[in-house]
Amino acid sequence: MRLGLCCTFLEEPIKFRHATARVVGAKPRAAQRLYLGEIALANADALAAAVTWCAERGIGAFRVSSQLFPLATHPEVGYALEELPTWSGVERRLAAVRELARTRDVRLSFHPDQFVVPGSASPAVVESSLAELEHHGRMAELVGAEQVTLHGGGAQPDKATALARLERGLDRLSPRGRERIVLENDDRVFTVDDLLPVCARAGLPLVHDVHHHRCLPGEIPVEEAIELAAATWGAREPWAHISSPKGGWASKQPHVHDDYIRPADVPRAWLGRKITVDVEAKAKEQAVLRLARWVAAQAKPRAA
Repeated sequence: MRLGLCCTFLEEPIKFRHATARVVGAKPRAAQRLYLGEIALANADALAAAVTWCAERGIGAFRVSSQLFPLATHPEVGYALEELPTWSGVERRLAAVRELARTRDVRLSFHPDQFVVPGSASPAVVESSLAELEHHGRMAELVGAEQVTLHGGGAQPDKATALARLERGLDRLSPRGRERIVLENDDRVFTVDDLLPVCARAGLPLVHDVHHHRCLPGEIPVEEAIELAAATWGAREPWAHISSPKGGWASKQPHVHDDYIRPADVPRAWLGRKITVDVEAKAKEQAVLRLARWVAAQAKPRAA
C-alpha cells in the first residue's frame, strides 16, 4: 500500500507559483510570456523537489497541480507551451522529472478542477473541458503522469443521459488526451454503482474514493467496491483516495475534509495490498507522514 501526497506542501519549503489573469493581462504580450515562462521554470524545479521529497520518505505518489502552467488554457491570456521563451529549459527539466519519478518509483497523476465537465449539457462547457483535458494529456506526457482523474459531473436531466454525454465527450479526445483518463465516484451525484458500467463500456479504470462512497453509498458496500474498482485497472496497480470528515460522520457536512486521516476510516482491505492511495487531507505532507507511520505499524508483528 503506497500513499500519495496531493499537490502542495503545508510546512516544507517546496512551493509552486501561481498567476492571475488580472496581473498577467496588465502586461504587454511579450512580458506576459516571459513572466509565465519564469513561473513554468520555477514549477518544474518545485516538481523535481516534490518527487525527491516523496521518494526519500517512502511516499509513493504525488498529484501534480493542474496549474503547473498557470493560465495556459485561459480564453484571454492563454498560450501554447512552445510560446514560452523559457520552453526549452522547461522541457528539459520536466524530462528530468519524468526520469526521476520513474527511477524512484513515484507515481504521478493529475486531477483537473471541477469546471472540467466533458459530459455537461452546455456545449460551451464541453468544448472548454475537452481543451482542458487535451492540455492535461500534454502535461501528463511531459512529466510521465499515469492518469488524469475525472468526476462524472452533473446529472441533467438524469444520470443516464449525463453519463452518455460524458462517454461521447471523451470519445472526441485525441489518443493522448484520452489514454490516461480515469473516473472517480463523487459525494453528491455519481456512485460506484453508476460509474462501473461506464468504465466497462469505455475501458476506463475507476478510482475508488472511500470518503465519497461513505457520503453517497449507492447499493455496493465499500468492501465489494474496493474489489470491483481494483478489477477495472487490469494488471496496473489500482488507485484510490481517502479523506476523513472534518466534523465526524455525524456532522451536517461530512463531505468536508479534515486535517488528518483517522485510522478508523482506512479500509482494512487496503492493508498489505498493492494499491496507491492519495491522501486528501488539509495537513498535506504532515497528514501523509502520520498515516504512513500508522500503516507501517500495522505490518509489525504484535508481541505475545
